[in-house]
Amino acid sequence: MATLKIENLNKVYPNGVKALDNVSIEISNGMFGLLGPNGAGKSSLMRTLATLQEADSGTAFLNDIDILNNPLELRKVLGYLPQEFGVYPKITAEQLLDHIAILKGITNNKERKELVNYLLQKVNLYEQRSKSVKGFSGGMKQRVGIAQALIGNPQLIIVDEPTAGLDPGERNRFHNLLADVGQDVVIILSTHIVDDVRELCSNMAIMNLGQLVYQGSPNNVLQELKGKVWQKSIERTQVAEYQKNYQVISDKMVAGNPLIHVLSESNPGDGFEQVEPNLEDVFFTKINN
Repeated sequence: MATLKIENLNKVYPNGVKALDNVSIEISNGMFGLLGPNGAGKSSLMRTLATLQEADSGTAFLNDIDILNNPLELRKVLGYLPQEFGVYPKITAEQLLDHIAILKGITNNKERKELVNYLLQKVNLYEQRSKSVKGFSGGMKQRVGIAQALIGNPQLIIVDEPTAGLDPGERNRFHNLLADVGQDVVIILSTHIVDDVRELCSNMAIMNLGQLVYQGSPNNVLQELKGKVWQKSIERTQVAEYQKNYQVISDKMVAGNPLIHVLSESNPGDGFEQVEPNLEDVFFTKINN
């Protein structure tokens, strides 16, 4: 069983942007969702935990490994799929995984070949093992990416915006892959796609402007909003007026007109109807506070 404990993590970039603002969180094994808009600080946190950048202050431990002061030990038990997973040109899926397995210290040829074949089958790419990765679709590249992240029995797996740009079928396959990885490791899923967290994670946090604005389970935070979310379809020209008079959580186009969600303890009248809150309502409520 793995536990990740982060305390008072801070990072300010040279341009003055406070990417991490006193971030503290504890994550036990299983799938953990990190949700936030672009620029919230998610990638900064992921890069810090992946030992790709240093924090200005604070601590981060994976069990007894001091991540900030002993990055080499952390890398031995880390699986990382960054937002942009680059591939070498003119290299096959089999060659790529073999190369990364060598880099991760698996020097026995027979053991490495068995592992590579096992991972290719697990991500459903065994039949394409001899094809150049450069020609793969986005979804296939992501599957190679998760395969390389699983090399070396990692205790911490970080996946940063893994489903951006995938079609629905590829996204579902990717979700199933992550869910199959098991419950004995910490998996952090960093994303701005609400449905990724809703479908996969029993615990989550929401980040905005470098700070954690919510920590807990999706179900608990949905209960907090139960009975307080109301919706109405309005004209496009009315959006500004409603934003002035109501606490508008979100608006999206449905059948050519904005469908707005507002937060209210009681029925706001004016043709609003009560709806079951969803994680998108939670997201916008927390980041707009």
